[in-house]
Amino acid sequence: MPRPFRFGAQIAHPPAATASSWAATARAVEDLGYATLCVPDHFDDQLAPIPALVAAAGATTTLRLGTLVLGNDYRHPVVVAKEAATLDVLSDGRLELGLGAGWQHSDYQRSGMPLDPPGRRIERFAEAVSVVKGLLAGEPFSFCGNHYRVQDLAGTPRPVQRPRPPIVIGGGGRRLLAVAGREADVVNVNLDLRAGVVGPELAATGTAAATTAKLAWLRETAGPRLGDLELGVTVFVAAVTADRASLAADLATAFGLTPEQVLASPHVLAGTVDQMVDDLRRRREELGFSYVVFSGTSYQAMAPVVERLAGT
Repeated sequence: MPRPFRFGAQIAHPPAATASSWAATARAVEDLGYATLCVPDHFDDQLAPIPALVAAAGATTTLRLGTLVLGNDYRHPVVVAKEAATLDVLSDGRLELGLGAGWQHSDYQRSGMPLDPPGRRIERFAEAVSVVKGLLAGEPFSFCGNHYRVQDLAGTPRPVQRPRPPIVIGGGGRRLLAVAGREADVVNVNLDLRAGVVGPELAATGTAAATTAKLAWLRETAGPRLGDLELGVTVFVAAVTADRASLAADLATAFGLTPEQVLASPHVLAGTVDQMVDDLRRRREELGFSYVVFSGTSYQAMAPVVERLAGT
């Protein structure tokens, strides 16, 4: 049996956010049937994820709260574990802790943080995941690696969720997906962001064929764990339209793909509600994606899709 669908809304730039408007946004996401409100982690014009999610927790009752994803180089994993456990306590056990290695070059350049080669960042990230998981267990924990050392530290407060909040790892490269296969509870299969910038060339890393290759890499590392993993994907372009052929043609020109490749990409969802429902069911059957996150303000337009599919 396939996993039931669930949906997330990733909101990076709430317009002119205030305490009341952000609380209203969180309540709207919950009322529309979304399982999760997700906040990314960058240094541009957006809310910081942890305090934003604490505020969202206070405004909602059932909505799960996700970091999608925290950049590992921006915080020591001991700090991440402490803040994650606190958020899980203050939300009555609704945290989904998304972790990533860090990728956006402008974050590093503008902050003055050193940008190491991808291999070193991923090696450091793998150690960080081990530290975070160890501390979230709530028992005295020690770790000695090439990048982090922890000595007899008990993670407190103890999270509400047992054995710990679920770990979401997002990535689109082979090495990062290998870490996800070993360590994650939820894998968000993303574009390949190793170039560090957003541009049209990214689209080729998100085609159905490219995604199938990523899932093969994940399968190699996860082995028998694969059946226990929840597979997720972020939809960056989502639109309700009766003429998706024209939209696909426009996107194909912009991204250097064929219209067929555009419509088959799991990161694009366009058409009538019936067409989009059929596409998501097919993608779950063929690729395994049951957790679908809509990026930006598209969560509002996608509400009819969520109503049709959530929990089925």
